[in-house]
Amino acid sequence: MRANTRFALFFLQYERMSGLRGKVALVTGASSGIGLEVAKQLVANGVGVGLFARSQAKLARLAAELGNSLALPGDVTRYEDLERAVQQLEAHFGGLDFLINNAGIGIFKPVHELTPEEWQQVLQTNLTGSFYATKAAVPAMQRRGGGYIINIGSLAGKNAFANGAAYNASKFGLLGFSEAAMLDLRYHGIRVSSILPGSVDTPFAGNSTGAPWKIQPQDIAQAVLYLLQSDPRIIPSQLDLRPSQPPKK
Repeated sequence: MRANTRFALFFLQYERMSGLRGKVALVTGASSGIGLEVAKQLVANGVGVGLFARSQAKLARLAAELGNSLALPGDVTRYEDLERAVQQLEAHFGGLDFLINNAGIGIFKPVHELTPEEWQQVLQTNLTGSFYATKAAVPAMQRRGGGYIINIGSLAGKNAFANGAAYNASKFGLLGFSEAAMLDLRYHGIRVSSILPGSVDTPFAGNSTGAPWKIQPQDIAQAVLYLLQSDPRIIPSQLDLRPSQPPKK
């Protein structure tokens, strides 16, 4: 590759990365796993980040460690918590450009053994929480002239499995919500995309960690950065992330 070509590619990448500087993001479920890694990568690229999760003490510690971030304790199942978080972000950073809907839980049981409370807990967190966050964020994005909403879904949003009735329903629903929201918001300058990962190496829902074949949280954070840096003329509506070499069945 010629030197001038390499320089041009480097400059293009630098220009895209620099385009994130000064932007502001709200990340739900930011205290651990995927959300924490997304927050770290955003801060590293000059984005001011609102860290939203339920643990106030943990968020305060993380905000101090990361810098350029704001602890926003709250619960995605309470709309007023998200509305307050957006108001605090606007007051602290001056606006809101990006929303990463990442908060989620998993309860895995046969459908006839799920309690009504467990069903509601999964649907309220994984699906309604994303609606609440979106509804709270859109007016702030409109005040900035546009924005980007990224919903962290799952391949379980397209592929059902045994014991996954509540989780599958929430993730199938999130995919439909994302597609409809994209159609509603595209002419307001707000893009909406979904990232659908397979097995991720986090302790989510009690999963064991350390399997080298699994997707890493860093991989999903890189996918978020890719979407945020994509040209505004396109909307990559769904981005599937699969392990390259999962165990053979």
